Amino acid sequence: MRNPSVYVLSDSVGETAELVIKAGLSQFSNGNYNIQRIPYVEDKKTIDETLEIAREEAAIIGYTLVDPDLRDYLNNRAIELNIEVIDIMGPMMEAMERTFKHAPRQEPGLVYKLDKDYFKRIEAIEFAVRYDDGRDPRGIARADIVLIGVSRTSKTPLSQFLAHKRLKVANVPVVPEVDPPEELFRINKSRCIGLRISPEKLNGIRKERLKALGLGDHATYATLKRIDEELAFFDAIVDKIGCDVIDVSNKAVEETANIILQMYQKNKNNPVD
Repeated sequence: MRNPSVYVLSDSVGETAELVIKAGLSQFSNGNYNIQRIPYVEDKKTIDETLEIAREEAAIIGYTLVDPDLRDYLNNRAIELNIEVIDIMGPMMEAMERTFKHAPRQEPGLVYKLDKDYFKRIEAIEFAVRYDDGRDPRGIARADIVLIGVSRTSKTPLSQFLAHKRLKVANVPVVPEVDPPEELFRINKSRCIGLRISPEKLNGIRKERLKALGLGDHATYATLKRIDEELAFFDAIVDKIGCDVIDVSNKAVEETANIILQMYQKNKNNPVD
């Protein structure tokens, strides 16, 4: 018995149709079959050419075509040529149309676009983890946004929130005893955002943090003197960079993130040297 031969026609990449065809073929062969994918079908000429080849090879055709005109043309020509064709999406879409009481979008490639969007989000999340808290300054040059601020200004949760919006975010802590990475001063200032906080607010946050760790709230980390030193150093850094600064003293992470998204979109549309 000759190996089954199948042509996959699609107005997108054809991955969905190929996976379904392979699942079916697994019930009829031991893996010896020929599949030829023909993506981005937009005209009847491509359909005719494929039908002719399929007839010569006694092959079958599986397809995912959202354009009803192309579907009807393929089905009618296949009947004329006595070629077996399999509509992968049609019956399901027709059932959904009856159930949901409205017509489908008829837009090719939506599944692929959704998958692409998903993987872009995952990539951004992994990026935020890899370049969190200044672990690797190489991420600064690759980031869409770089957040800088003293400890407890929500740099990490902001990075993760923005990552879910598919933005690659690196964050860098500002500490007087540590020189900031030189990469901060090389990137376009529009990609860098400073997170400012009032001394009183930061004092309260750090005291609560120490209590949560089972430590006394009188450690240097939480004193106003130390906080003033850190904030003065932060101001000097952002002044040198010339970047935008957001006061996060009384803002929730979501609110700050939305401001950053607006700034990012504005800078993207109106780039600044």
